[in-house]
Amino acid sequence: MSVHSLHPVGSADPVHRAKVHLAASLRMAVTDELEEGIDNHFTVKVPGREGQYLVLPFGLHWSEARASDMIVFDEEGHTLEGHGVVELSAQCIHAPLHRITGANVVLHTHQHWAMALNMLQDNRLLSASQTAAFFDGQIAYDDHYQGLASSVTEGERLAECLGTKPILFMKNHGVVVTGETVAQAYRRMYKLERVCRAQVMALATGQAIEVLSPEVVARVNTPSPDDRHPRAERERMFFEARMRVLDRDLPGYAD
Repeated sequence: MSVHSLHPVGSADPVHRAKVHLAASLRMAVTDELEEGIDNHFTVKVPGREGQYLVLPFGLHWSEARASDMIVFDEEGHTLEGHGVVELSAQCIHAPLHRITGANVVLHTHQHWAMALNMLQDNRLLSASQTAAFFDGQIAYDDHYQGLASSVTEGERLAECLGTKPILFMKNHGVVVTGETVAQAYRRMYKLERVCRAQVMALATGQAIEVLSPEVVARVNTPSPDDRHPRAERERMFFEARMRVLDRDLPGYAD
């Protein structure tokens, strides 16, 4: 199969495609050790509809997620389509984040290495590697954990913390990663976990970390006119490649 070929998602319908990509991303999170079984949540705004969101109903393990399992819910927590219910914290965190920030995709996890970094008093991600430099200026920080989310006011508070940035570090809690597409958001989350792991491991040596200069970081983030694969295309290709791996190792997400 050509690396440039589109992965077949079974339908040109944007709602069905969103369900397939959401199910695939949940299974990817399992294979990448970014999930906690049935907890944490990925949500996608239903294409063409305001105030309606797709989520895996609570109680299903992420590894068994299928497109046909996805339910549609609103900010009041009502299930509008499908069978099952949205977990309370998903309703209270995700719906306000979608509504206020305009993000199509909101991913929230307690992934291990990002969590480890967010347990530190100084949890700032350092631009100390090429990949980490890509996150320069992309991360907002919530330094005041408020406990379990049981009201949409918590989601509204988190949206205020996030502002216009795509990633939120939640002290003593986890991370939120947003995106225009599932492919964009998932690739951000995947790479974020790896740079968090690298920083925690570097800190564990007890030696000083060499941080890149602002000039080098700026060069890393300046697109080259000769780049054969712009970032949006890289996101698409990455996600399609991961779906092909799922087709081999953990098939069934598109059902």
